[in-house]
Amino acid sequence: MRAVITRVLSASVSIDGVKKAEIGNGFLVLLGVHVDDTEAQAKKMADKICGLRIFEDENGKMNISPKDAGASLLIVSQFTLYADCSSRRPGFTDAARPDISEPLYELVVKECRERGFEVQTGEFGADMKVESINDGPVTIVLDI
Repeated sequence: MRAVITRVLSASVSIDGVKKAEIGNGFLVLLGVHVDDTEAQAKKMADKICGLRIFEDENGKMNISPKDAGASLLIVSQFTLYADCSSRRPGFTDAARPDISEPLYELVVKECRERGFEVQTGEFGADMKVESINDGPVTIVLDI
């Protein structure tokens, strides 16, 4: 499982010109599911996302967790994170098919909510327009 996490001042997802989800201060999480991923990895990913201390403390050090920062999460499914770009046209054979990836994506969302976070989502499989105002910018790639 792979996540690209960006610390944001705000982020939103629109589908067909209609805003579906929006957050203020928090994390925009682009989440990709690998063909071999499991529920255990989804739970571990949620734990890492929710515990990632990349908000600055009073000394300007990345030391504050998202919970302590009052952060929200916008989690968007992103199969293209597993693109094989060895040729000019990307291949996606490492990305899990929807029957595997959607339940694991939903499990990450559920686990983050159970940890007390406000979690907004995109729409699995939809053509989404994602906007964000990055903070820092701080962007972290997690592979579980």
